[in-house]
Amino acid sequence: MTLPPVYLHALGMVNALGGDVASIVAALGAAQSPGMGLIHTGIGDAYVGRVATPLDIAPPAALKRFDCRNNRMLLAALEQIRPELEAARERYGSHRIGIVLGTSTSGIDAAEVAFVHQAQAGQLPENFNYRQMEIGTAAPFAAAALNVQGPAFTVSTACTSSAKAFVSARRLLQLGLCDAMIVGGVDTLCELTVQGFASLESTSVTRTNPMSRNRNGINVGEGAAVFLMTREEGVVRLAGAGESSDAHHVSAPDPQGVGGELALREALKDAGVEPSAMAYVNLHATATRKNDHMEAHLMSRVFADGVPVSGTKPLTGHQLGAAGATELGFAWLTLARDDMAIPRHQWDGEADPALPVLDLVQDERRIPRGGTQYVMSNSFAFGGSNVSLILAR
Repeated sequence: MTLPPVYLHALGMVNALGGDVASIVAALGAAQSPGMGLIHTGIGDAYVGRVATPLDIAPPAALKRFDCRNNRMLLAALEQIRPELEAARERYGSHRIGIVLGTSTSGIDAAEVAFVHQAQAGQLPENFNYRQMEIGTAAPFAAAALNVQGPAFTVSTACTSSAKAFVSARRLLQLGLCDAMIVGGVDTLCELTVQGFASLESTSVTRTNPMSRNRNGINVGEGAAVFLMTREEGVVRLAGAGESSDAHHVSAPDPQGVGGELALREALKDAGVEPSAMAYVNLHATATRKNDHMEAHLMSRVFADGVPVSGTKPLTGHQLGAAGATELGFAWLTLARDDMAIPRHQWDGEADPALPVLDLVQDERRIPRGGTQYVMSNSFAFGGSNVSLILAR
């Protein structure tokens, strides 16, 4: 059976680069990120990516109990695609619109603030609701806030959460269970993630430095990115997806990248293209010693003849559950907008002799127009979860 293609029509984003797509495109081009900086935590300093723009959109009164930073970032991103969403509602009906979102934090930051208050005042704040921090609430909250009645569920697989959401959303469309999908991810900075990665000795107190001989860890970040996906033909198609789980270790990647390579090759097979068709790959590129070693080697095997690549986490921080959707968003923009250049790779330029040489984009390049163009985005996560997505224009 031939499954119908699906298309990504509209994008809403908020992250350390800016509060909407236009500001994010401009900041990417200038390699300037106002939300990146040093913060002080209970166990020391951390360099992070924080959303610096105001989050003024509050949940509707009936959903006030779910008012937290995570949901406000989600609402800020959703508002940017509201015109396309309303058009889909008019065309298909609310009952035919579904939502799949990825997250790894939900409202945990609200719980942390509440518990500090409890320790000081002897009771939880009156406005705190435990359901804010339940990991599965993101998609049901969005469904209630937008008044859509299709399937709504949350994916939480650490750093592949929102990348895997696209695979699930595509499946719902291809099976005819929905006519439109809201798909993406959202994650919030919180002590749990910042201190958790610090305890693993995986964070850096300076801007992250992917693929460098001097790389020494991640910058945790926050943000939201959401798309409207339908079967209706558009400019950019979700052409391929590959998933694997190598279960090598609870937090360390398989040094050989066997599972990661399998995900990339499955995505290429699903898209029906050879590696040489890719015009750009957005790397996972966390700037940890082990992740970059794994990814560089598997990229050199899959793309033996080379491919332009870059890692964008130095400008956003590692958004964990929202990283996959955000970085797919950057890849989507290179195809959907003629004014969007390939994001440049941000690092100190000091190559690691232990890594194979990759074509790290350092100058201004654009995806050439004419024929069909393909780009890829990779995501890897704790537990050996691997996802690769391919877009086509």
